[in-house]
Amino acid sequence: MSTWALRLAGAGLLILLGMAVGAWVTTSHFRPVLDAVQSEAAACTAARENLAGLAAEQGKALGALTLAANERQARAEQAVTQAKASADLDYAAANRLQQERTGGDQCAAATSIIDQELGL
Repeated sequence: MSTWALRLAGAGLLILLGMAVGAWVTTSHFRPVLDAVQSEAAACTAARENLAGLAAEQGKALGALTLAANERQARAEQAVTQAKASADLDYAAANRLQQERTGGDQCAAATSIIDQELGL
């Protein structure tokens, strides 16, 4: 029995030695690859965070541009409304001038009507 125990202990030691050598060889082979992949992952993470920051910044700028465009559109609509109201008054005044009939010299009549309209 002792030879069987010695053989079993030797086989166990050989198996443990094989496991230790296999682990060392595997570690020495895959450690550089693992380190390279980890550095690439870190670079990708940094690039992703940079792009996320840029996208957020671009979104804020786009929002500001949209607000500015809406403001400009509102001011333009207000200006158009004011211009239309002013033009309506001028159009009505021009119609009154055309409809009034005065006798005599046409130039004097036109001057008189314009002076009257301007309050002179």
